[in-house]
Amino acid sequence: MPHDNFLLQTVIFLAAAVVSVPLAKRLGFGSVLGYLVAGVLIGPHAFGLVGDTSEELHFAEFGVALMLFLIGLELQPKKLWALRGSIFGTGGAQVILTAAAVCGLGIALFGFDWRSATAVGLILALSSTAIVLQSLSEKNLLKTEGGRNAFSVLLFQDIAVIPILALLPLLATVEVAADPDDLQGWAYALAVLAAVAALILAGRYLLTPLLRIVVGTRTRELFTACSLLIVLSAAAIMSWLELSPALGTFIAGVVLAESEFRHELEADIEPFKGLLLGLFFLAVGANLDLALVMQKPLLLLGLLALLVVVKFVILFALARVRGMAKGEDWLFALSLAQAGEFGFVLLAYASQNHVLPADVTSVLIALIALSMAFTPMLLLAYEQLIQPRYFSGPRQPDVADSAPQDDGTPVIIIGYGRYGQIAGRLLNACGFDTTLLEHNAEQLELVRRYGIKAYYGDASREDLLHAAGAENAKIVILTLSDQAASLEIVSRIQKYFPHLTILARARNRMHQYALMEAGVHYIYRETVDSALEIGAGALQLLGLSKHQAQRAARKFKQHDQRMLESLFPYWRNESQHVAQTRIYREQLLQALREDRRDADLHLDHHWGDSVGKPKKGVDKTSSKPGL
Repeated sequence: MPHDNFLLQTVIFLAAAVVSVPLAKRLGFGSVLGYLVAGVLIGPHAFGLVGDTSEELHFAEFGVALMLFLIGLELQPKKLWALRGSIFGTGGAQVILTAAAVCGLGIALFGFDWRSATAVGLILALSSTAIVLQSLSEKNLLKTEGGRNAFSVLLFQDIAVIPILALLPLLATVEVAADPDDLQGWAYALAVLAAVAALILAGRYLLTPLLRIVVGTRTRELFTACSLLIVLSAAAIMSWLELSPALGTFIAGVVLAESEFRHELEADIEPFKGLLLGLFFLAVGANLDLALVMQKPLLLLGLLALLVVVKFVILFALARVRGMAKGEDWLFALSLAQAGEFGFVLLAYASQNHVLPADVTSVLIALIALSMAFTPMLLLAYEQLIQPRYFSGPRQPDVADSAPQDDGTPVIIIGYGRYGQIAGRLLNACGFDTTLLEHNAEQLELVRRYGIKAYYGDASREDLLHAAGAENAKIVILTLSDQAASLEIVSRIQKYFPHLTILARARNRMHQYALMEAGVHYIYRETVDSALEIGAGALQLLGLSKHQAQRAARKFKQHDQRMLESLFPYWRNESQHVAQTRIYREQLLQALREDRRDADLHLDHHWGDSVGKPKKGVDKTSSKPGL
């Protein structure tokens, strides 16, 4: 039955991934090569465990769109603007020079006419966004200078798909009747511009209010559904215009990059992206026509070598012209020296418009798949042979202003109510940036009205903490009064981000004991300082000097802290805790009486007289307690 066949194919795909990826990573090849090899083995041209996977390939291309959406979320418009030079300068030069070189080789070596040669050049000029970004991310190379410039070129290539699609029908060797239902000429151009404008306007004025309404329902799965709806809608609009869905989702991501829901969107979309990208790599491997490779091994291997060399030479030359550091130029050139997944779509479109004959198309499909499968090997060669020559130790991210990254802030504040706001304002006033996470939609809306940038999210989720930059942060300030929620977050942080130092608010003694038991070393009871301050103010009004009142408050706080630590072993045994508390309370009273007598013998009148008797010529408000 078809239903059973679908389930069986799903089981085979998942089993292949589970077996191959851990094995490939253990051997140092990375997950991408593991997926590709597994796809080849289970595909119709090898063991035949799955049939035609062209539909799966088309569906899994949505994983690339999800990846571009997540990258867009990391690129605020000002950062994207800072990348304009490498996007349009380096990216434009790469596409033009590569297309021209391949076109010339096609005419000189294979006798193509100029139309077919131009089409082949444009198609092979594109590189694989999915494989390059995934591989660089796995090896922690995406934020280096070479990785950053590779990303810029890939972004330009996604944009370049628009004019390539418009140009291909003009290169047809046979006149094709236009579909009366299709948009033509200026109408198509206006539709593209209108679609991009609609995405930008919707993101600015519609999507954020929509997400606020969804958050107000307090239904987590509804937020996930809304996140997918946003991405699918952006992809569908571009697909309707026969453009790259990834370009639409990237624009949507950039527009939402400054939204308070950015981190929650990233955390919700990330699992879908990883799963669909894995399926995409499996489908690419399964679509590799091994029969054709066996029939024409020398031709395909020769074409593969020629393509990689041509693209590498052009990319390396551009890297040197751009002034990239030694070693970074190799990374940049090797990472992009392949054809890309959108080549499959362009080849189908070219075939449909009679730009390329069927036999040439089949060879090019095999060539693109082979080049994509070869990319992880090129990056492995870079890692083993090139990188050690230029870099000692682990690679560090490039910190240039134009980097497509957001490494986060040194401090993450979880809970931005009345308590968290004071800590955050103090840190900001002293020049330290903070990332603010708040799970209460009403509170988020309130602080937003005051111009404070906070993000929506449940900090008990490891994926959201990761999206908020916990890997690069130093401190987490946990201000939640809910004991169960704060302990759950502490557990997540200690498990997934043990390098973070936790400063936690405790609502009362029992909450502090629970945090101490959980291993938190910096705990602050929310009412202690303010209560001692008001107590010291009362003492001044009762006739004590400011010095006496503050000394008593300080002594009380020190003794209370020692008492709390001493009582910690008994906090789960109520009777013992009560008995020991009474003993320490008497000790505190005795200590304060003795300290009062000692202080009376050595009064320091420079602290000022009591509040009831201000000195002559002194502002009466200066001696009032700080209430």
